[in-house]
Amino acid sequence: MGFDGARHSGYFSGLRTAEAFRVNRVSRSTAVADNSYMERREGSARLIIVCGLPGSGKTTLARRLESELHAVRFCPDEWMEALSLDIYDEDRRARIEALQWKLAQRLLTLGLVVIVEWGTWGRSERAALRVGARALGAAVELHSLPESEDVLFERIRQRDRESPPIDRAELSQWIEIFQAPDAEEIALFDEPLIRNADRRKNE
Repeated sequence: MGFDGARHSGYFSGLRTAEAFRVNRVSRSTAVADNSYMERREGSARLIIVCGLPGSGKTTLARRLESELHAVRFCPDEWMEALSLDIYDEDRRARIEALQWKLAQRLLTLGLVVIVEWGTWGRSERAALRVGARALGAAVELHSLPESEDVLFERIRQRDRESPPIDRAELSQWIEIFQAPDAEEIALFDEPLIRNADRRKNE
């Protein structure tokens, strides 16, 4: 799968475009839904957000959770590859992720477990997903996959998926932009159904 090297510099702007598109669609609920849900977690519906940079192990972890929890997993890269689309096409990525979220909401109302493997680099994006899912009566858990720049770059180099390859300078820029979840944010989410799953992602 090839893409114009010039688009590498616009990759994060594409993520921001997709984030804004999703946030506008899912943040209609207020923090009231977020708070009131804490008192009524009886259903089986659950949204699992897998958060991390390229090379952090998102897909490995998401696939494991998908298998162990009999969940439905949404990964925009896989949909775009299946449709022979350029994964760096900002507009199409935003549209696919909006469609995935629409389907995810329907599945949550049916009481299923849904995994979104979008990267979710921004705190506002993660908050919008959390509030939107809780408005539907679903629990929401967050899996954050922090890794050092050296580890990320080595994994990206070994998998050799991107053409042209991601260079070290681009990765460094993304690390600076990435809003990693802190303890305060993590406390807003439910306890994971499978504990220590993040630590086992590369076993």
